Amino acid sequence: MAMAMGAAMAVVAGLPAAPAAHASPSVTGALRWAPCDAPAKPGAECATLSVPVDWAHTDGPRLDLAVARRKATDPGARVGSMVFGPGGPGDSGVEMVVGRISRFSPEVRRRFDIVSFDPRGVGGSNPVTCSGDLVAQRPSPELRSQADFDATMAYNRRLRADCRARTGPVFDHLDTAQTVRDLDALRAALGERRLTFHGSSYGTLLGAQYAETYPRRVRAMVLESVMDHSVPTIREFLRAEAAAAEDSFQEFVKWCDGAADCVLHGRDVRAVWHGLLARAGRGELEDPAKPGASLSRSDLVNKIAFQKFYRADYAGLATAVAGMDASRPLPASPTSIAPLHPATPVFCSDWHLPVRDYQEYASLVALMNMTAPDLPHLLPIHMAAACLGAPTANPQHRLDVHGAPPILVSNALHDPATGYPWAVSVARQLGRSGVLLTYEGNGHGSVTSGPCMEDTVDSYLTDLAVPARGTSCPAVPS
Repeated sequence: MAMAMGAAMAVVAGLPAAPAAHASPSVTGALRWAPCDAPAKPGAECATLSVPVDWAHTDGPRLDLAVARRKATDPGARVGSMVFGPGGPGDSGVEMVVGRISRFSPEVRRRFDIVSFDPRGVGGSNPVTCSGDLVAQRPSPELRSQADFDATMAYNRRLRADCRARTGPVFDHLDTAQTVRDLDALRAALGERRLTFHGSSYGTLLGAQYAETYPRRVRAMVLESVMDHSVPTIREFLRAEAAAAEDSFQEFVKWCDGAADCVLHGRDVRAVWHGLLARAGRGELEDPAKPGASLSRSDLVNKIAFQKFYRADYAGLATAVAGMDASRPLPASPTSIAPLHPATPVFCSDWHLPVRDYQEYASLVALMNMTAPDLPHLLPIHMAAACLGAPTANPQHRLDVHGAPPILVSNALHDPATGYPWAVSVARQLGRSGVLLTYEGNGHGSVTSGPCMEDTVDSYLTDLAVPARGTSCPAVPS
């Protein structure tokens, strides 16, 4: 949550709600394209788009959004521009277009100009800036008392004030409802009457809320690995996230039990894993990336296992687990949890997840540990701690979409970050517009997972060929 929160946040914001206005966007000047400053990755063009800092006050301060594109490789077959909504939150769309264009299928690259942007507060778009020293002082999310809870609330207030002072006025206007307005401004600046959009992971929130705000300005929209912004309470949110992650762990164990080429085949995989968790808890597990340094349980779960689940790289995870299991224990030492990256306060301003006190927080930790007994200290509970005390500008709600064309909702059955039930829910909320496409495999991201998925998505984007409801595609070897 990219998690869908691959770039996790330690800062939060109090934002006024953006109006549900449908007026023409306030854009200053046309996009002036020039080669991006990336000679090792030629072919990409970059520009900036001026938009209001606060869409409720379009005559006020402005910011420049960083935008990038790669032109269609077959100009004679060009359909138009397709805008990619990056995940995270906190991922750079510019970096995706400049450095990872292979993320998109050859047919989409042939028929569309691929365009993306750094959302406000990210990368080249007035990035959130905070004191590195203060970020490094973040308390552990492993709260053990009401005093710990109160200290975390106080720390979060100090960090918000510091980030706001260093970032400037845009800090208070970074929620997805504001970015919806930026996206429509980008559509207009590209000269597109209607938007062709591909949102992935956290970018699906942007796409869904764009369709809700501007349903008749949508040409085609793919929502891949889907966030469900209607989940009403923190308990339901954390339970869903824990269940998705645990499902992927169980898929890993099942694969290893049945695959002769798994390096842990024939062993009790779960017992080996829990042995590593115990060593990490004592500070005795060496970090494979930092010889001599210990690896925390949180990093073992989130930076090693979870990242392998994202790519459905079960063989790679098995190899990593076997290597750590065979390593010599370090002398026992206290371990710390690394600071979360203060990329952007988007998550905390998009999700109203209040926690009253330490007692409630402890019950949420227990809920996650019961739901995902093999994966303690999952990232979402870190997010809950980072968002304690944060006001919310764009809280959860059920989608209310009327008049949009068919929207393709794509998800793997076994996605570690955005579980399949969320995709089912979002497709239902979209009503007549929602068309669910199921990938019967694993991993976070699915639109290029084999020829069935790729051809179905490509035909929809290029020719508006909508698959039959209930369409699914078989899993392919990772």
